[in-house]
Amino acid sequence: MQTAKSPTLKDQANKVMGISKEDAVLTKTYIIVAFTALLLGGILGLLQGLNRSGLLELPSWLNYYQVLTAHGLLLVVVLTAFFTIGYFYASLSHTLGGLLPKVRKIAWIGFGMKIVGFILCIVPILMNEASVMYTFYPPMAAHPAFYIGLVFIALGVWMCCIGAFINVANWRKNNKGQHVPILAYFATGVFILLFFALIPVAIEVLTIIPWAFGWVETINVMVARTLFWAFGHTLVNIWYLTAVSAWYVVVPKIIGGRRWSDTLTRVVIIALVVMNITGGFHHQIIDPGISEAVKFMHVFMSLAIGFPSLMTAFAMFAVFERTARKQGGKGLIGWYKKMPWGDVRFLAPFIAMVAFIPAGAGGIAQSTNQLDQVVHNTMWIVGHFHLTLGMSVVMTFFGISYWLVPYISKRVLTPQINRLGVIQTWIWTIGMIFMSGAMHWVGLLGSPRRTSYTTYGDNATALSWDPYLMCLAVGGTLLIIGVILQVYAVVNMMFFAPKGETEFPIAEEEENATKTPYWTERWGLWIVVMLLVVAMAYVIPLTEFIVNAPPGSPPFKTW
Repeated sequence: MQTAKSPTLKDQANKVMGISKEDAVLTKTYIIVAFTALLLGGILGLLQGLNRSGLLELPSWLNYYQVLTAHGLLLVVVLTAFFTIGYFYASLSHTLGGLLPKVRKIAWIGFGMKIVGFILCIVPILMNEASVMYTFYPPMAAHPAFYIGLVFIALGVWMCCIGAFINVANWRKNNKGQHVPILAYFATGVFILLFFALIPVAIEVLTIIPWAFGWVETINVMVARTLFWAFGHTLVNIWYLTAVSAWYVVVPKIIGGRRWSDTLTRVVIIALVVMNITGGFHHQIIDPGISEAVKFMHVFMSLAIGFPSLMTAFAMFAVFERTARKQGGKGLIGWYKKMPWGDVRFLAPFIAMVAFIPAGAGGIAQSTNQLDQVVHNTMWIVGHFHLTLGMSVVMTFFGISYWLVPYISKRVLTPQINRLGVIQTWIWTIGMIFMSGAMHWVGLLGSPRRTSYTTYGDNATALSWDPYLMCLAVGGTLLIIGVILQVYAVVNMMFFAPKGETEFPIAEEEENATKTPYWTERWGLWIVVMLLVVAMAYVIPLTEFIVNAPPGSPPFKTW
């Protein structure tokens, strides 16, 4: 009779090199939800694009603004939140020796809260009671259930943040004086930003709920908008920091190189955490009621994020150059001949990096008062958003999926799926160039955002937009093909690919690298600095909005 079963050599190797079954199931579940949201959101995006181009008349029971709201919620909130949490929890598990049982339990509770929240949000959207779009701030008002759902989503994400903090703190307690592994360090920065960014939007939603129920007649619109953008501005850079983690840590390993500088990497993370929550007023740059001095301060804070971005550009291309030269690359730009262009794990994040150059430049234009006056309420903004999220962030997520999904599924990336991934990457790239490029250009010609198709009574200017809107539709069609291919690849790698061990690619630091200073580990200090910067940016204007409040607004239903 067999009693206690001793662990086999393979079990021990998996514990050291791989991921435990419990941790893998957690990440796998988060990834499944993320790519389900991608599929549903992509289909809605196609409907939206075809309608916006005048090629499709939506049925009477489904209007453009319903589609727009659901599309934004699924891709901007569900896809990004679930992928980010799943990816970083796998990273914590791999680099910190596994997730603590209580942390796993916390993450599952957070998962349940978020699912409940999304159901509460989606139901009123389907009932056409919440077509308030992703930005969901007053004076448009949704059904109260929509806002209650947002509260559950925030609570669920907070649970995941707390779980990550507990796991990192436990590792530090058992490894005193050591630096937190770099991917766990990235995770710490992302979860700190998520934790604090959710505070203003949670306050906003809690003030909206009694207004939506009709318990109070009016609401302070300026305060609500400001609280939303303190969150919304940060959320964009949370996605960016998640993508950057793969650029710094994973991509160098895939090309056979090493990380550029551990110190520089950690300084970039600290800088993005300290400067991120501020800058929200640049989204309100044409709003009345905000002084020019405050707007200028926020614009400066927004542009300050460009410095760690430039440091990232330097570091990444330095890695490409140095790795290629070690492999025999010659000439000024000879490095590109040595890059593994046929490996989707490199190709997708590389194109994402390149896309961030025009995306970042567009952001600078929108942070400039005179230029933003031209583009603020036009399709330009939508094009910029798709270039930033749809290319720089989502394509990096795609690249991550080609090693993360096999890793958590104990399977391997086959040459066939890799080739499919390369095809998918180029289809996505071409589709986004068509769609985002058309949006930028037609925005400069005055086509408004957030409106369904209209010719404004066959106005000549509006009719001149049609060719660009056709390009938008072509791009959207290519993108849904890319979505289907990507979801197919993920399902294949998760359930049908051959069994095997897949490496979690983490690049080592350069040889003879300088020692990383320990002050980079003092997160308590950096959080205090962040809060001081946030207070400098928001205390005075919010006090002004409350003390000298404009007339409150009743709820409006414009659809």
